[in-house]
Amino acid sequence: MLRQLVNIDGLTNLANRRYFDVCLENEIKRNRRTNRYFSLILGDIDFFKLYNDHFGHLKGDECLKVVAGVIKNKSGRPGDLPARYGGEEFAVILPDTDIIGSKNVAESIRLRVQGLKLPHPASPTADTVSISLGVASFPPADTTAFTGKDIILRADKALYKAKSLGRNRIVHFFDY
Repeated sequence: MLRQLVNIDGLTNLANRRYFDVCLENEIKRNRRTNRYFSLILGDIDFFKLYNDHFGHLKGDECLKVVAGVIKNKSGRPGDLPARYGGEEFAVILPDTDIIGSKNVAESIRLRVQGLKLPHPASPTADTVSISLGVASFPPADTTAFTGKDIILRADKALYKAKSLGRNRIVHFFDY
């Protein structure tokens, strides 16, 4: 019980950042041993600060919980690790998942969040809450020269590309 409390984000019931970091390093080690794909998704609720400013933090917390539920549901295979990465940002470790599979998971998250139709009148790009996602995939043994920070950087670059292209979309690191 105590271990769960230490590893779980209290608001979203997803893994917390500290536990995510440990699991990412473990996944890198596993990738080196097993020579299999793995992928990482970083997602950010679009214009969440404006949502909080408009509706208040309690409503913002409810939005985070609902979006976290979608992410948990759409990345629900044994071994997948959805996490609250920080603030309105989420991360998902997808073991044994190649480029196509990771893009499919990310797109299903995006579509489901869009389908929630949570009003977001303060957003300059949409009437409802949306999410932008950056994806990075690692072919077998490609992680030999990479650290967890390097892998996160790839997914983060893809996330920022998704935002710069207008938000409410996914971008894979290898797509640009």
